[in-house]
Amino acid sequence: MTTVLIAGGAGYIGSTVASACTDAGITPVILDNLVRGRREFTSGRAFYEGDIADGALVDRIFSEHPDISAVVHCAALIVVPESVADPIGYYEANVAKSLAFVSHLHRNGCDRIIFSSSASIYRAEDGSSVNEDSPLAPQSPYARTKAVCEEMFADIAVAGPRVLSLRYFNPVGADPELRTGLQLKRPSHALGVLIQAHQEGRPFPITGTTYPTRDGTGIRDYVHVGTSPRPTSRRSSASTPSSRSRSARSRSTWAPAPAPPSGSCAPRSTTSSARRWPPWTPSRARVTWRGATPRATGRPSCWGGRRSCPWRTASDPP
Repeated sequence: MTTVLIAGGAGYIGSTVASACTDAGITPVILDNLVRGRREFTSGRAFYEGDIADGALVDRIFSEHPDISAVVHCAALIVVPESVADPIGYYEANVAKSLAFVSHLHRNGCDRIIFSSSASIYRAEDGSSVNEDSPLAPQSPYARTKAVCEEMFADIAVAGPRVLSLRYFNPVGADPELRTGLQLKRPSHALGVLIQAHQEGRPFPITGTTYPTRDGTGIRDYVHVGTSPRPTSRRSSASTPSSRSRSARSRSTWAPAPAPPSGSCAPRSTTSSARRWPPWTPSRARVTWRGATPRATGRPSCWGGRRSCPWRTASDPP
């Protein structure tokens, strides 16, 4: 049986990747410092609490699990406004520690890495769609840390290790079986803010109405989190090419609320762009994957992460 190390495996994406690996017959080993992750998301899995930059801990993991054949690197800080307020902390956590981590992996003979990147690194200011060859212009410190890591891994891949970067487009929702979900109590992405506005009976703030789009508002492509790990789990059990970047998206669409709240105009975000979505590009042929989360599954699971789930605690908001 294939064994994969998932860094950040107690977080939103990492825990869902771990579930997808389990469903595919791949054994996940979790490494997470629980700064943002939830211990509940590691239940029933081999779990090591600690930092990806801790060389001794990484050595211990490989000593106790010599059958690890690949690593999925999802460990990162991801809140855009927080990155603007604390860019030093974000570069240290996302870039410096990633460099230390890949050094530890190389020392232990692991040369197959999947990096959880972000579509936020694309420029897309003119409202056009993006693909793997589109120009990059990250608009926030968080996005820039992802772009820097991609360049760093590309240089490292020339020397031997094989690295694949997956650029996710706005993953939302929860695991369809409600094993895991969004770990933040108050998410800052559009769906989380929309749900909060609906629950609190206040207008939903629309940040920007002057973009070059049909109605002046920003356009985003949302990926159901239960679908996005599928290409990751497939690549972790197959041969990984030299450093490349791919876009991961889902065709699933759903309405986030039966009665959405009214909208109100808010100042345009300085860290956003007009449109960020991919067409059907070479990724589809190379990865041989497509989103398949049906609406009937997508809607309840997106709300499920905000309602009664086995991993929720009394301190979490409704």
